[in-house]
Amino acid sequence: MIVRKIMVSLALITPDNAMTFKSVRLRALQDSPSAFGSTYAREVQLTDEEWIVRTHKWEGERGIGFLAMDDHSDSACGMVCSFLDDHNPTQADLISMWTAATHRQQGVGRFLVNAVEDWARSRGASTLLLMVTSNNACAIAFYERLGFSKTGLTKPYPNNPDLFEYEMSKAI
Repeated sequence: MIVRKIMVSLALITPDNAMTFKSVRLRALQDSPSAFGSTYAREVQLTDEEWIVRTHKWEGERGIGFLAMDDHSDSACGMVCSFLDDHNPTQADLISMWTAATHRQQGVGRFLVNAVEDWARSRGASTLLLMVTSNNACAIAFYERLGFSKTGLTKPYPNNPDLFEYEMSKAI
């Protein structure tokens, strides 16, 4: 048996790597369609210019986005984004979390969440919030291992009336 140690680095999502962001986001939407508030059908129609414009909201002041890059293949294997709550800047929202199936259970997700926590703390946030779809038991367990807990708030999932989303939070 050959064991390959996964080496991953983080890249900020910027206009310069917008096409890499586009690629990993579309892969995520295909791989885990019920994990996101958007759909592949909706986002595949965006122009390259619209993808570049999207990256500007992750400039680092009020929002941040990271790509996990596999150092062996130089390809994106995950992503996460966050933004400060407009009404309560002591809270940051973790969104768009995804790790490629080939890189799960290897610390990539934890690496991405830790990067968001560090950024949020540096912006004065003391709480990290996220929404997770009710049918995603693996993600719920992952977030619980990282110290998140359900707040009791639920919302209807926008793309499927049979599902809902749990809010989870963590003090940072």
